[in-house]
Amino acid sequence: MSKKPRKPSGKRKSKKASTRGKRNPSRSLKLPFVIIVVLIIGVGGYFFYNKYTQAKVPIMQSGTPDEIQKKIKSLKGNERKMTLMPALFTGKVASAYQIARENRDLLDSMYCYCYCEKNIGHKSLLSCYADRHAANCGICMDEAIYASKLDKKGFDIAQVREAVDKKFWRPFR
Repeated sequence: MSKKPRKPSGKRKSKKASTRGKRNPSRSLKLPFVIIVVLIIGVGGYFFYNKYTQAKVPIMQSGTPDEIQKKIKSLKGNERKMTLMPALFTGKVASAYQIARENRDLLDSMYCYCYCEKNIGHKSLLSCYADRHAANCGICMDEAIYASKLDKKGFDIAQVREAVDKKFWRPFR
């Protein structure tokens, strides 16, 4: 008997239809692998973050008035240069330079948390306003404005320094 050639029907069988119901072993292993990798990265990131953000922050402790005055004197960067004129700038920058001009002792007692002391050789936050550095540094401006607000509320220099340290401290990288 000879075989008759089949006439093509309008329906084609797809490869997917023939493998339906069968599990692909490589697919079933991907999900647990992805979950394990995400967990490892998450746990590692958590410990890395805590190691570098929970370090001791330099904070002033309160004490007797004499002790506080000694602490305030020890905070001074002893910047001798004059600050630049606020009229050279506009907006927030001009306001920050005006604060520096009016509050030399306050800003000279603040550590600058953009770490310009290590990178540029500045003595204190006041040093940032003796040149154009603060005009291009949001940290310097925000720190001066925050310190000024606290000073106007009646905080002494040591209390302002403590609050600034708490707000702006971050690990040096």
